[in-house]
Amino acid sequence: MRIAGIYSFKEGKEIIEAKFAAELEEIKAAIAAVDGTKHKTKVSKEKTMPGRILYKPGSMNKAFNREFFKRGWKKYKVPCKYPTKFYTSDYEAPDAARGAFREIDFVKHRVGVEVQFGKYAFMVYNVCAKMTIFHNQDIIDVGIEIVPLKELANEMSTGVSYFEQFVWDLEHRGVADIDIPVLILGITI
Repeated sequence: MRIAGIYSFKEGKEIIEAKFAAELEEIKAAIAAVDGTKHKTKVSKEKTMPGRILYKPGSMNKAFNREFFKRGWKKYKVPCKYPTKFYTSDYEAPDAARGAFREIDFVKHRVGVEVQFGKYAFMVYNVCAKMTIFHNQDIIDVGIEIVPLKELANEMSTGVSYFEQFVWDLEHRGVADIDIPVLILGITI
C-alpha cells in the first residue's frame, strides 16, 4: 500500500519528523510492505452493491499487524476501573469493569499508531479521545492515524470513513488544549 495523503494535526508531522524520524520510517516501511491487492476478497451482500468484490478490512488489519509486529511494535492495553459513584442510590451495580480495557493498535518509543478501516466515529475517537487518554496515562507523546483515502474506501463496505472527510472535520473542529500532536496518513493501493 502507499501513502497518498498527509495531514498534520496539532503539528504532528513536524514533531514526529523532528523527534521520531526512525519510528516514522518504520511505519512507512510497514505500510509499503502490505500488498493491498491480496485483500480484495470480500463478496458484498449489501443491497447497494450485491456480489461486488471489495477490500476486506479484517484481512488488511491482520496484514498491518504482521508488518508492525515484525518491526517490534506492540499492542498496548490500559485496564479500566469504572466509577460507581454516579449510579443512583437504589441501583446495585454489578462489576461493570471486569475485564474492561482500552487498547491502542501499536506503540513504540512513545509513538502510538492506530490503523482504522471502520466507521467515521472510530477515527474521531482515536484522535480526539483515545490518543489523549494514552498520553495522559504517560504511554505516548504523539500519534499516527492510518486511514483509507476516499478512492480506497469506495472499494470497501458502505460506511467506511476516509481521509478527506476526516481532515475536513478536523480542520473545522480546530485544536483543543487536550489534543496531542497526530499525523494522519491517508493510504491507498
